[in-house]
Amino acid sequence: MKSHRCYDIIPTSSKLVVFDVSLQVKKAFFALVANGVRAAPLWDSKRQAFVGMLTITDFINILHRYYKSPLVQIYELEEHKIETWRELYLQDSFKPLVNISPDASLYDAVYSLLRNKIHRLPVVDPSTGNALYILTHKRVLRFLQLFVRMLFLSRHLCTFSSIPLASNCCLLFLVMFRNNKMMAICCLCAGKVVDIYSKFDVINLAAEKTYNNLDVTVTEALRHRSQYFEGVLKCRRHDSLQEVVDRIVTAEVHRLVVVNENDVVEGIVSLSDILQALVLSPGVSCFLLLCNHNIIISSTLWISSFLLLFPTAHTCFQGKEKNIFT
Repeated sequence: MKSHRCYDIIPTSSKLVVFDVSLQVKKAFFALVANGVRAAPLWDSKRQAFVGMLTITDFINILHRYYKSPLVQIYELEEHKIETWRELYLQDSFKPLVNISPDASLYDAVYSLLRNKIHRLPVVDPSTGNALYILTHKRVLRFLQLFVRMLFLSRHLCTFSSIPLASNCCLLFLVMFRNNKMMAICCLCAGKVVDIYSKFDVINLAAEKTYNNLDVTVTEALRHRSQYFEGVLKCRRHDSLQEVVDRIVTAEVHRLVVVNENDVVEGIVSLSDILQALVLSPGVSCFLLLCNHNIIISSTLWISSFLLLFPTAHTCFQGKEKNIFT
């Protein structure tokens, strides 16, 4: 990875959406949906510089912060500008935008993604200040799968921890996980995984203009998915890393659900898990996925409660409601 530059990974033709911070938040999220992108760099005309990123996480944080009930309109989402939201949410914690030069090595890019715990890294030309591309775990892994296949030889999935249970109405559960960073929820029915509700699915609330009513279950929300769902992709803990990477890249997904011989869920392996194993533990013969914070919750969990959890755990929820922690 140290011999390849970030420029090598940029496609010949790609779409990059940039927002000015004076744009209304509502229009910005509609633009994300309309252009089929998940994030956009933010440009401050006054400072003549990129100052941050607008992502689906911001949309989730806005809903979490201002949603009250289906009868109360989210005024802040309707009227606030991006700069207003950033001032209220970030307050005095503004940080420079993490970016990388197109001449930097791919290794440096992956290390920056993992070190800063981000999923999108803008590639910015230092000579012009222009944003060229947004580097993601998915794009990096696809490049590695095509050109650096030897990285994956003789590596396998390893051990997973147990998955605790929690009630969908347990306030303690909501408080404990409110500040965790969650990327996906795995839906189980009769012990078998049947669906996944991810962070990206939340943006459908903007597409459907249903964000003023979050008192619906996750199961109901999944019916508004904009793209056809082909089913949950799985793997086994003993699958080789090459097999896992090939499956993820071919299907163009962000994660696989790990199941045992009885098809019981044991955890989730994500793009960041794989890249972390390759970059931070390149000498090991296998990688250990730490799934200590996996949770199973009810499929009747309200979207409003779900948003409390979203803002590094992957969470699973079960078709039949559980009443208490085990």
